[in-house]
Amino acid sequence: MYASLLTVAWLLAAPPVAPTALFNGKDLSNWVNVNTSPSTWTVAQDETGTPVIRCTGIPTGILRTNDAYENFVLEFDWKHLAETGNAGLFVWSDPYCSTGVPFSRSVEVQIMLTPDNIDEQGRTRYTGQGDIFSIWGSKMTPDRPHPTGWERCLPSARMTKGAGEWNHYKVTCNNGDIKLAVNGTEVSGCSNTTPRKGFICLESEGSEIWFKNVVLTPLPSASPALSASDTADVDAAGLRPMFDAATLAGWHEEGKKIGDATSDHWKDSQGEIQFDGKGTNLWSDAEYGDFEMLVDWRWTGEGQGKMNRPFIGLDGKTVKNADGSDKVIEVNERDSGIYLRGNSKSQINMWCWPCGSGEVYGYRTDSKMSAEVQAACTPRVNADNPVGQWNRFKIRMQGEVLNVWLNDKQVLVNAKLPGVPARGPIALQCHGSSIDFTNVMIRELPAAR
Repeated sequence: MYASLLTVAWLLAAPPVAPTALFNGKDLSNWVNVNTSPSTWTVAQDETGTPVIRCTGIPTGILRTNDAYENFVLEFDWKHLAETGNAGLFVWSDPYCSTGVPFSRSVEVQIMLTPDNIDEQGRTRYTGQGDIFSIWGSKMTPDRPHPTGWERCLPSARMTKGAGEWNHYKVTCNNGDIKLAVNGTEVSGCSNTTPRKGFICLESEGSEIWFKNVVLTPLPSASPALSASDTADVDAAGLRPMFDAATLAGWHEEGKKIGDATSDHWKDSQGEIQFDGKGTNLWSDAEYGDFEMLVDWRWTGEGQGKMNRPFIGLDGKTVKNADGSDKVIEVNERDSGIYLRGNSKSQINMWCWPCGSGEVYGYRTDSKMSAEVQAACTPRVNADNPVGQWNRFKIRMQGEVLNVWLNDKQVLVNAKLPGVPARGPIALQCHGSSIDFTNVMIRELPAAR
């Protein structure tokens, strides 16, 4: 209540804030295509000649705003073309998708026309009438408890028009509260949202939808300022996708010409890069110097068979048994990696060895390197998820210094790679194992001094 009174006082005392058109009617310059295809989102015209953002719904993914927002009122019109159309609006979102999925941590405001979903006890689980719910790590308290206990607010009224008709959404996001009005009637809401500052996303999810008249009016920021835990990862806004979700454009197999995106073994399927374990390495056409990169990956297939693999100590040396023999364990071998700056020696390994993924094998095993270099190129902890589950690498390369996080645990800390090239392409390695990649994103950093 106190926060609401402060907001009212500010609105009375301050000059009105001009609304901002998030869609300029000409192009998508105010938006970032996070993980779909350029063909997914285009500018078109509706039946009256009004410019619209046209979304094909294929593949599933998101288009986000350039900027992050805290408190605001967002209004827009939308129209599904299919009778059971499905899409959404994400608010207070991270600038990238969560591990292994095409959706971001955010609160979703449902934009859907499907019939109510009823469980075996006769309880409504979700509707197509303007539900609000948390996804992928965000938190919220629904205005009305959900019948099954979900963090989901079911609408209090049915105001949505059907396929081929325009609907108007007014979404008010203020100090952790979200309210949705559908065609002039408030129907759902939530409070205690985390995070409560981030990006706004339009969702593509399988069916064609049009958006128009997308207008945002800022509201005053929270006082005191939000903590880091209440804010999405806005510092990562510079990340951009390295793959078109429909093609391998911008990549080529080793031995082929730059620009040749055809491959019998690497396939881009709905945003996932699927590799059958055959063929050659897949290289980026572009070269990079200093950069930060996200890569999600998971093992597929049956593996390469049972093999003995050594335990590696934190000093980078093979651990010995009491009799002087190497300490080993039998694993179902899987092996791949990421080459940095065109150099196979600076490979970040993915495998099933006891030390875990993230090792820089070419430097750890090089007897010409100092003990300090070899140790720093060895993972500090085994952070791999079980085979078949998604993993996420965060890789930061600055000058000769490499830092690597795996599933939010730092596995390499300021590992120095003497002699690593200053610039070069990036590769996904062929090493006989089938593997999937997704959410591959990169941003260039200022050169290290």
